[in-house]
Amino acid sequence: MTIYIGNLSYQATEEDLKTVFEDYGTVKRVVLPTDRETGRMRGFAFVEMSDDANEDNAITNLDGAEWMGRSLKVNKARPREEGGGRGGDFRKPSY
Repeated sequence: MTIYIGNLSYQATEEDLKTVFEDYGTVKRVVLPTDRETGRMRGFAFVEMSDDANEDNAITNLDGAEWMGRSLKVNKARPREEGGGRGGDFRKPSY
């Protein structure tokens, strides 16, 4: 399971998030997506922890918490939808 963190400060770093989430267990991975064109953070992140129970505890305790001047939105990440995104699905047609 992966945790989604929204409404994140643009100053937050992977290390900052790791430090916060390590209070709830071992952090396996932190991903801070950036805009392809500008390289700036997009205001959200994903955290993967080693144990589902620890992830659930982190979600319960951090959703709505005030951090770096922002009220965090923390929940289970949903899988990316097939064919979504900008411009739709551009697969090659089969003639």
